[in-house]
Amino acid sequence: MTARAPIALAVADFRERVRRPAYALTLLAAVGLACLAVPDAGSHWVIMDVGGYRGVYTSAWIGTVTALAGALWLTMGGFYVVRDAIIRDERTRVGHILAASPLRTSTYLIGKFLSNFLVLASMAGVLAVTAPLMQFARGESGALDPIALLFPFALITLPPLVLTAAAAVLFETVPLLRGGVGNVVWFVVSMVLLLGGQSRNAPLGGIGVRQAAESMRAALVEQGIDVSGREFSLGLTSVTEPLRSFRWDGFTPDTAFLGGRLVLLAVGIAVALLPALWFGRFDPARGPGSGPAAVPSKPGKVRKKAQDEILGDLPRDVRGEPGMEPVGRPGFPVTMTAPVRGAVFWRLLAGELRVLVRGVSPWWWLVAAAVTVAGFATPEPTTLLPLAWIWPVLVWSRLGTQRVEHGLEGLLGAYPTMRRGLLAEWAAGVALTVVTGIAPAVRMAATADWAGVGSWVGGALLVPALALALGVACRTHRIFQVVYLGLWYLAVNGVAALDYMGVVKSGGLPAGPSPLAVGGLALLLVCAALAVRTARHAVR
Repeated sequence: MTARAPIALAVADFRERVRRPAYALTLLAAVGLACLAVPDAGSHWVIMDVGGYRGVYTSAWIGTVTALAGALWLTMGGFYVVRDAIIRDERTRVGHILAASPLRTSTYLIGKFLSNFLVLASMAGVLAVTAPLMQFARGESGALDPIALLFPFALITLPPLVLTAAAAVLFETVPLLRGGVGNVVWFVVSMVLLLGGQSRNAPLGGIGVRQAAESMRAALVEQGIDVSGREFSLGLTSVTEPLRSFRWDGFTPDTAFLGGRLVLLAVGIAVALLPALWFGRFDPARGPGSGPAAVPSKPGKVRKKAQDEILGDLPRDVRGEPGMEPVGRPGFPVTMTAPVRGAVFWRLLAGELRVLVRGVSPWWWLVAAAVTVAGFATPEPTTLLPLAWIWPVLVWSRLGTQRVEHGLEGLLGAYPTMRRGLLAEWAAGVALTVVTGIAPAVRMAATADWAGVGSWVGGALLVPALALALGVACRTHRIFQVVYLGLWYLAVNGVAALDYMGVVKSGGLPAGPSPLAVGGLALLLVCAALAVRTARHAVR
């Protein structure tokens, strides 16, 4: 294989990705991020806050703040956009062809790494193109400086994205990290890296926050503004008063920072090549333990077993087995006598609940039980509610997706119980949410904290509704995992407008949306899921 093979593989893979509608949505999200990074002068939501100040919207300020926002959000969220490159080759059986080719494992891994980076770099490119448009839209400076605008993207945004692209390759080649566990692990790891990357002693220069912050503080001092006690904040935050402006002309990186960027690139390449030590590159001859993408010898039997397990947990009248006295003639399809509707729903609910929690490890239940016991022991009832309602994220993400992932959509869609089935699936998710978060509800009810109980009820209805709607619409569990982790993180960090749990307090009362609004949103999401599933059923 020539040295051009990884580039050819990366370009081909990148072209295949850009044809998908999801890629267009990804670029649109990058445009939205650029708009958030450069808010209106009177906005109370900001991404960069220099102790109550912001820079005048010049090319240097807009380029730097947009690049920092890109490094922050694309490093964390971009992982979920690119992490299916290897799994897709396995799913489409392209891996079989690659296993029979002379392509080296290292070449394949570098090709996937470069493809991931191209996707992430294109998102950063959209940010860079949108930045000058935002400068003209805000109208505070009409002098466009392309170097001051684009240089921060090359220096600040792209190096961390190299690590993200490499981490996606690594996670896809480790069996434990390929699925939902990997999504959660990356969320935690990326948050640690990004928060640590903003500290003064961050290795390899972090994400560039320290260098920019020191330059901005120096500019404030030169303009006679007291900087003592002023904190630098990067991330979507709410401010009580619009930020005041000061003049800032950018920063000049030192040699140590530039050297750190080069080391970061080398680390990313090393991480991408690390799986060559164990990755089997789809070759069954290397055994089932040779790599996560090794194809099962009998994939049809694996899917059939999963189908039988799911159908076995559904009520007999739903899966077509006689649950009551059959009516009909021999040789003709069996017709069931009409059961009581309430009884059918409760059987559906029981079946959906068994399907939802099937295969959950006893250790998972043990941790859930420990969180519940701790919830009864803590002084503040809602202290452990965020932990209780993040632990089931992988189980919730099954809602709306299992029938697709196990090839049962056509079979279950043929039954005339679509509405009741979907409501039962949602109710099963609500039941799981109630069980895992029961301790705070009981304690709030015991102290007559009915406002807190109302917020808790709204959250218990919303979380499974969101999982169901995203699962039905997107037909994959990954979207909910990403969206919910972000929503949970913002709620835990005090963004009251997104607090669906009632953990943000103001005057002892929940400061988030009213329980009626949250419950109404939950019902709208369930209706949306039903509409999507009905539309798909109608066009079959």
